[in-house]
Amino acid sequence: MSVSPQAGSFGTPAQIEVLASIEDQVTDLIEDHKQRRTLWFPNEVLPASFDNTPEQEAQLAQIRDRARGIPDPVRVAVALNLLTEEGLPHFHRLISVHMGPASPWSDWNYLWTAEEDRHGCLLRDYVRDARLFEMGALEKLQYQYIEAGFDPEWDSDPYRLLAYTSLQEKATQVSHANTGRLAGKYEPVLRRSLAHLAADEGRHYQFYRSSFAAVLEADPDQALESLNRVALDFAMPGNTIDGFEAMSHVVRKSDIFGPRQYQKIVADLLEFWNVGSLTGLRAVGAQAQEALMKLPARLNRLADYAERKSREQSFRFDFLGDRAVAM
Repeated sequence: MSVSPQAGSFGTPAQIEVLASIEDQVTDLIEDHKQRRTLWFPNEVLPASFDNTPEQEAQLAQIRDRARGIPDPVRVAVALNLLTEEGLPHFHRLISVHMGPASPWSDWNYLWTAEEDRHGCLLRDYVRDARLFEMGALEKLQYQYIEAGFDPEWDSDPYRLLAYTSLQEKATQVSHANTGRLAGKYEPVLRRSLAHLAADEGRHYQFYRSSFAAVLEADPDQALESLNRVALDFAMPGNTIDGFEAMSHVVRKSDIFGPRQYQKIVADLLEFWNVGSLTGLRAVGAQAQEALMKLPARLNRLADYAERKSREQSFRFDFLGDRAVAM
């Protein structure tokens, strides 16, 4: 077993054994990922050479001019996307402590972190060049988010990490793609930037989805229990950001990400993992299976209720110069 004993406090001995038993599959998934990706860098999307060329200066002027037309709800979505991307240290740590060092899991963590690090870099470069925000206010929010920490109540369960990342990577892909769709009406460079991020998140989603499928095959009862606990109480990354609820309200009302999108993600994953078709389960697995198969309908009812109760609200954000945003 190559999973370090240091991981013993994160997972039962049986779970650690399962994670070790699928390491060859994880290695294959990493290689598949490398074959499918096209490695890109922020400077290729938003060039900034040592000596700015006239073409680069002209592009920058065009970006700033077009960015003035980006409406505030889209700006709020971009801010939230950027802040959550810059929460990368939280997630590198969570993967490291839950999965342990010196294994294919740590190989993936380093690769994943390197790819994800470009996301915050590109978005930060863009919003600064475009003068989209009051950067000092945004930087204070980013600092507060990192300082506050992010410690979900996963009871040191590594299966919950893989369940969460399967849900979260797809949710982040949807958020970036929908934000880019709206932003593209005004600024094509921002749309192209968010498209790069969304494509990465889609590939990361495939890795985590397939990894959890391997866990589900090896240990279905505990995997279903872990998935049920995460899916029932899912929270997007960044929920400790000051003003997260207000930003999330704007994002939901803009139809970028909310209960409807989350419901579809859950339904798609349950189908991909064939959760409803699993047999031979013990009581704990059967109970989790029943709850999970009822979850999409429950999420639909919750979304219906939220929409019926929704009223227009007005919010002010320091990073928008304290302008009111009514949604």
